[in-house]
Amino acid sequence: MTTAADHDAMPTDAPQQPTVRDAFFRLMRDLQIDTIFGNPGSTELPMFRDFPSDFRYVLGLQESVVVGMADGYAQATGNAALVNLHAAAGVGHAMGNIFTAFKNQTPLIVTAGQQARAILPFDPFLSATQATDLPKPYVKWACEPARAEDVPLALARAYHIAMQAPRGPVFVSIPADDWDRPADCVEPRQVSRSIAPDPAMLGQLAEVLNRAQRPAIVAGTGVDRDSAMDLVVELAERHCAAVYTAPMSARCAFPETHRLFGGFLPAMRERIVEKLAGHDLVLVLGAPAFLYHVEGLGPHLPEGASLWQIVDDPQMAAWTPTGNSLVASLHLTVGELLQASNPPKRTLPPAVARPEPAAASSPMEVAYALQVLNDVRHEDDVVVEEAPGSRGVMQVRLPMSGAESFYTMASGGLGYGMPAAVGVALGRQRKGMAGRTIALIGDGSSMYSIQALYTAAQLDLPITFVILNNRRYAALQDFAPVFGFAPGEKPAGTDLPDLDFVSLARGQGLSATRVGDPSQLADNLRAALTATGPCLIELVVT
Repeated sequence: MTTAADHDAMPTDAPQQPTVRDAFFRLMRDLQIDTIFGNPGSTELPMFRDFPSDFRYVLGLQESVVVGMADGYAQATGNAALVNLHAAAGVGHAMGNIFTAFKNQTPLIVTAGQQARAILPFDPFLSATQATDLPKPYVKWACEPARAEDVPLALARAYHIAMQAPRGPVFVSIPADDWDRPADCVEPRQVSRSIAPDPAMLGQLAEVLNRAQRPAIVAGTGVDRDSAMDLVVELAERHCAAVYTAPMSARCAFPETHRLFGGFLPAMRERIVEKLAGHDLVLVLGAPAFLYHVEGLGPHLPEGASLWQIVDDPQMAAWTPTGNSLVASLHLTVGELLQASNPPKRTLPPAVARPEPAAASSPMEVAYALQVLNDVRHEDDVVVEEAPGSRGVMQVRLPMSGAESFYTMASGGLGYGMPAAVGVALGRQRKGMAGRTIALIGDGSSMYSIQALYTAAQLDLPITFVILNNRRYAALQDFAPVFGFAPGEKPAGTDLPDLDFVSLARGQGLSATRVGDPSQLADNLRAALTATGPCLIELVVT
């Protein structure tokens, strides 16, 4: 029986149990995550009370912009990024770039506010009905913890799932009243992320590669994402293999000025077979085999060629229609292939012909504009691109140098490039990397996420937004004949007259200029690429 004297003897300074909020911030510190990308709402406010000084909140003016920034940041830093969205409406706004993050295989921890548990039975305002179903199937895992005290463990699980190959976004819905509830902190732990190749299959592949007369490598996004670029270059040189970039690759997969670079494969079955003709072995690294954009017929490979694929995504390996697939980490597998390499003497494959210089003209052509941009940019600059109508020209006139030099969206969904450039610049700044981020954006693409300019200005980031203004959705107009449009016939709604990007940029705090005269292009680009903070240059092109 406890007496009053016993109570008097009890210590009054016993440590208080941490809250969900305390456990959350401790867990994020342990995971080396100190930046939250968000657009705040009422159901998230309890998370931010007494916001710790060692964390940074990066504000985006729309939820899709928030996710795009986090995606670029996660890719640049190599660690999962933390996103906070506002209930169901915020997740709905963000779904376009959640889809892109899923296709990019970008690790994101996406949290969303939920109404307080006590009023959820009454279908309250701003509640999310079946919250975990909303982002599916474009998240790897989704959870609304059954109890407040389960939130820290759910977030720890979310992080490890996001970082496990194939990486991708995860989703956790958190009721507003959970943050002040008591919860135990999660002890830090390590989870292996690399996947070793099957030794028997690896031995078969090494033997096939050594015997091939004219091997080709098709390199994709996974090469850069898995930090395997140098190994792939060494493997190509060892085997005297032509290297092609896989269709729709979202990152630079091989240095595009290298003697062995064979060019870009189009996302069309017949054209891929044509480009790979003459090769007896096709080794696909970190990419689907193959990604198609339009319906095609016939074989997937040239006659007499065999296919081997190395990817860390078992789903991608499962649907590959021909050949053999190893599900493994690229850096491990390519390293093992190098150890087992004993190729015969081979002749160099034909070099890709370089184009003649583009001439200045009025109005200015995209080829000339990108050629000048290539001439004046610094070797440490990185390009984030969302100009699908000009991508083919970019691939010819603006070659990428190799690892961590290029980012775009793997999904084909617009609205990624501008905020991703903000995230990439922020991530590179975090890592102490030199160079400027060049956001190469089409006029139509930019209007999906123009609010990203505001965040770039507020953070004073070293970004140059280069807007290619051709006053139309060029990709749609150029692609229309594939779907039966007559030559010169424009699909409805594909003209974009009268957009003023200089005014849009200045209204959000950036310096901006417009260039239509090719004689003024080089000087204006140099100024834009050496500015101390963010700026925008609008190029009027045809």
